[in-house]
Amino acid sequence: MHIDKEIDTRGLNCPLPILKAKKALSEMESGQLLKIVATDGGSMRDFKAFARQTGNELVEQQEVGSEFIHVLRRR
Repeated sequence: MHIDKEIDTRGLNCPLPILKAKKALSEMESGQLLKIVATDGGSMRDFKAFARQTGNELVEQQEVGSEFIHVLRRR
């Protein structure tokens, strides 16, 4: 999977990972992939809701150790 942009939101709690993702997506082209690395456990449900509300596709979510990886496709 080709990631176009990656942001590190480790150590940040809701709503900061979502706000940083929203800003990053606004700077990207339609169809590009954004990877977000977070440590906030609530980010799993937060990014599901964010994708539903914004129309961006949640391509992948995974938990790796104490980190949560989210991949969104820009609408």
